[in-house]
Amino acid sequence: QVQLIESGGGWVQAGGSLRLSCAASGRTFYYMGWFRQAPGKEREFVAAIRWSGSSTFYADSVKGRFTISGDNAKNTAYLQMNSLKPEDTAVYYCAATTHGTLRPYASQSYDAWGQGTQVTVNS
Repeated sequence: QVQLIESGGGWVQAGGSLRLSCAASGRTFYYMGWFRQAPGKEREFVAAIRWSGSSTFYADSVKGRFTISGDNAKNTAYLQMNSLKPEDTAVYYCAATTHGTLRPYASQSYDAWGQGTQVTVNS
């Protein structure tokens, strides 16, 4: 079982930046990802990183603005969010897979989830 603890959410003006962190403990994982869910909407993929090799994947809506990275020594993934827009407002969830997957963008691929952290972007 992988345990995930998120931090770093908050309130920011449009155009600003935030960095989310996700500290993992427990068994080995293959991918870490970030998803988000806005009120009244389905959870959507944001970004993912393959822990071995560091390949990264992004949703089109965040490409060029968000960067996912990982620190192997700290077992922590980060999501640097720049040029934030009001439509980025959502609860952001960190997730991890304990098995390989060909679909790191699909929530069904993940078997461990964090508690979520609120990100609010004010226009």
